[in-house]
Amino acid sequence: MKHAFVAAVAASFVASGANAQELFEMTSGYANNLPILGTASVAFVDKINSISTDVEFEHFNPGELVPALEMLDATSNGSVDAAYSTSGYWQGKMAAAGLFAAVPFGPEPGEMLAWMLYDDGLSYFQQMYDDNGYNVKVLLCGMYAPETSGWFKKEINSMEDLQGLNMRFFGLGAEVMAKLGVSTSLLAGGDIFPALERGAIDATEFSMPLVDANLGFYNIAKYNYFPGWHQPSTMFELLINKDKWEDLDEIAQNQIEIACMANLADNFAEGEAKNFPAMKENVEEHGVEIKNWNEEQLQHFETAWLEVADELAAEDAFFAEVWADLQEFREGYKLWGNNIYLPRPYTSVADQ
Repeated sequence: MKHAFVAAVAASFVASGANAQELFEMTSGYANNLPILGTASVAFVDKINSISTDVEFEHFNPGELVPALEMLDATSNGSVDAAYSTSGYWQGKMAAAGLFAAVPFGPEPGEMLAWMLYDDGLSYFQQMYDDNGYNVKVLLCGMYAPETSGWFKKEINSMEDLQGLNMRFFGLGAEVMAKLGVSTSLLAGGDIFPALERGAIDATEFSMPLVDANLGFYNIAKYNYFPGWHQPSTMFELLINKDKWEDLDEIAQNQIEIACMANLADNFAEGEAKNFPAMKENVEEHGVEIKNWNEEQLQHFETAWLEVADELAAEDAFFAEVWADLQEFREGYKLWGNNIYLPRPYTSVADQ
């Protein structure tokens, strides 16, 4: 009888614990069948659900709960509990948003992480949402190395060839392209191929070679340009409704943060591992031509970017403050970065 009573109490305890586990419905900006980009949000859910006894996340593809470009508002007002995204989508809402997503000619992943986690980046990131009235907690939850610079239907031989093009472009890089005479629009991933196919756009950038190949861009635009000057590194965010976040105890909050840090490392490594085979396949099986911007063209892009940055800083005090802070950090980082890494270009003996 005693054993039966203990068993009943234990069963009751387990059941009550299971019922106490809080469910977070999380919308993603990227479909779960997109390698690296879309699978990162699924991987985060797998990670947090494997270590937490207090919270459970459920993943939803774009449009299943809300459209991708409405995720911030939906998370803030509590229509959804959480969103996996990148702040560059909110460039039209907050001038500084792109600085926490991808900075043209900015830091590569190591330097960007240093600024975000060990300088002022992450605190500014939260402040941006707070100051603009968004009821969200933001966590850095993914990152990968440069994207491609774009897919073009026609070869670009001079900067004049860009003028008049209609192009899907993202974040602060879109401001640069607009200054160079390109008509830009921000389309969600699933809308890009149809726009290319019907001629609504002449070119697009979206992500890395493997991701872009999954969307079939090579069927229409055969010229794939590098390097990704507009996104030397790309950061991804986990937004959580702040009321939901503050209701969690410290252990549950820590578990989410730890799962995001693990996801960040996994996301970066996967991107580094899987894109060179994709580039090879794009060329050999799909007839893609890999093109590289020359130094003069890159200088045109950078000059335009610095003009954009000055204009945004003049218009928006918070952008100016964050931009100055990042520039100050980068100036200090040069002492380390310029000395510790092998110079570029360097001809390796192994390559001779």
